[in-house]
Amino acid sequence: MTDSDAGTLDDSRSTHSQGRLERLLRAGAFVVTAETTPPVSADPAALLEVTEDLRDWADAVNVTDSAGAKSHMASLVAASLLMRAGIEPILQFTVRDRNRIALQNDLLGAGALGISNILCLTGDNISAGDQPDAKMVMDLDSRGLVSLARDMRDSRQLPTGRPIEKAPGLFIGATDAPQEPDNEWSATALQSKVDAGAEFFQTQFCFDIDLVRRYMERLENEGVLERAYFLIGIGPIASAKSARWMNQNLFGVDIPESLIGRLEQATNQQAEGRRVCLELIQQLREVTGVSGVHLMGPQAERSAAQVIADSGILNERPEVA
Repeated sequence: MTDSDAGTLDDSRSTHSQGRLERLLRAGAFVVTAETTPPVSADPAALLEVTEDLRDWADAVNVTDSAGAKSHMASLVAASLLMRAGIEPILQFTVRDRNRIALQNDLLGAGALGISNILCLTGDNISAGDQPDAKMVMDLDSRGLVSLARDMRDSRQLPTGRPIEKAPGLFIGATDAPQEPDNEWSATALQSKVDAGAEFFQTQFCFDIDLVRRYMERLENEGVLERAYFLIGIGPIASAKSARWMNQNLFGVDIPESLIGRLEQATNQQAEGRRVCLELIQQLREVTGVSGVHLMGPQAERSAAQVIADSGILNERPEVA
């Protein structure tokens, strides 16, 4: 999406969070978010050391919530630490580990800490983690969490009707995986999340630019792009081996064989992975409906920062207050 295209989204909706990410999107900027996984540590320095490279480059940084169904520093705490360090977080919430009461508590806590952005997720299945005997809560689904966050913000009350003295100001996100929009595909699931209150989407990895074009065109035809912003998931792939692992182990990921072959032939596969990511960013900027990219990858904070710096995106955008 070009900057002028981005500004066509209906901006008559009131701004709730006042966070920089939301302001940039509403101003029509092409945004770049990144991701970090909190450490298995009680030392704040362990988190801040790996995210320092992103401070001046990423518009916001996702803080994963027990990624891989494994324990890490609490995402709410990690997001607060990033805030203090001058990095705007996107706080991920999974419904896997909390019932609705705990989710309400944490949403209020996020508001109290000034955290603007949340991403509502189901969470990886417990069987994927290292404690498979743990219980999955799943009191709500991810759509239910989106709706809960919206109602707490807009209605200023809990589901029981108890008033909220100061409602959390939130910019509410959800996820999707770009798929081939054939005759069997429907945008119903996406529409239901938007109806529930989702204002932006971050997608699973998608390295097929032609698929993204077809997917976004279908979303435009279905009227989804008038109601939500879309950030396409890509990343600086470290190696061909990593790419093949992603294809085999990550739901909804299909890295084209041509791309994997390019990595295999490269003298420096990590540098080539950054070049591929950079090229995809430039191509995605021209796709109608794409409001930005979300850079992911294990321990990829430094590589992501380098890609953002090389892209020049931050020098080509409108000023926001």
